[in-house]
Amino acid sequence: MKTSEKFVLEMEGLDQLIHALKNQGHQVIGPILGDGAVILGEVTSAGDLPKGWTAQQDAGQYRLEKRSDEALFGYVVGPHSWRRFLQPPEVRLLEMERDATGFRVLNNPPSDRRPRAFLGVRACDLAAMAVQDRTLLHDRFVDPLYRDRRQNLVVVAVHCTQPARSCFCASMNTGPRAEGGYDLALTEITDNGRHWFLADVGSKAGMRLLEQIERREATESETAQVSTAVQQAATRMHRSLDTGGIRELLYDNLEHPEWDRVAGRCLSCANCTLVCPTCFCTTMEDVTDLTGNQAERRRRWDSCFALDFTYIHGGSVRPSVRARYRHWLVHKLASWMDQFGSSGCVGCGRCITWCPVGIDLTEEVGIIRSTTPKPAP
Repeated sequence: MKTSEKFVLEMEGLDQLIHALKNQGHQVIGPILGDGAVILGEVTSAGDLPKGWTAQQDAGQYRLEKRSDEALFGYVVGPHSWRRFLQPPEVRLLEMERDATGFRVLNNPPSDRRPRAFLGVRACDLAAMAVQDRTLLHDRFVDPLYRDRRQNLVVVAVHCTQPARSCFCASMNTGPRAEGGYDLALTEITDNGRHWFLADVGSKAGMRLLEQIERREATESETAQVSTAVQQAATRMHRSLDTGGIRELLYDNLEHPEWDRVAGRCLSCANCTLVCPTCFCTTMEDVTDLTGNQAERRRRWDSCFALDFTYIHGGSVRPSVRARYRHWLVHKLASWMDQFGSSGCVGCGRCITWCPVGIDLTEEVGIIRSTTPKPAP
């Protein structure tokens, strides 16, 4: 079957798509409004989507605003990434109870294999899922919790037609068009009083879904209109990251004075790692009740910005904010390539938007690059 077929869905078709996924037993996760932002949660119909809302984003800034139309996907990424459903912030691994001979394990929760469908995944987040797959599925050690949640997953992507000021996916070659990793990819068009979607088929599962809903083949003019809208989104991005030789650039500048300057602003709050769609660091936590008779072991997200993250006998390996920020940036943009064969950044811009003091990693790399003497020819 060709996976490049394109079809047009009207508004009713999107609702039919959601119901088709639910009828197949999938829990549909998509964008909803909550806590003053576009977040991710369970979606039961198209009416749950953030109709007519967008978000203005910039360094350290996020604000919901009403749109002039009724677009359902007229926003860019919010504080949530799909990582929270594939690698949850906290998981109970086991529960124990004291008995006469020691401790025995009690009713540990089964692994979560519920079929899920992700609706509205942007190209940058698809790239991030591929990064996490490489890290947690295809490396030497497989994370069984991630593996079980990744199975039985249907992905409905959405091509971006409106970037935020914090986006720079075009320079990372991760967007705004999704190039793969999806079952269906939608492009939303609202113009001339018409509201419709172009659907790209990415898999046999995606085609089977479309067969259950009203659709028609797209015309050449509709396909061209969508292609133009996505191309224009790439040209409207305010930020970019020059990735040429970035690995060597950062390795050669571990003592650059910019690390001190940015450390003077950084709060070491870990916001950037908590909103990042590719970060995967976790820690283990043992909790006992007051009697000492019951205990739990939990796995929860951790961050390289936490002082205790590198604590060993004698103290922390990276005691200063300078060291922790430098480690994060160099790992994300340089040593990640050595470990996993790709950059750890997908250009989603979340770390820029949700940094309380507006630190911009594209600006930081640009300063280091512009102040590094070029080698003699």
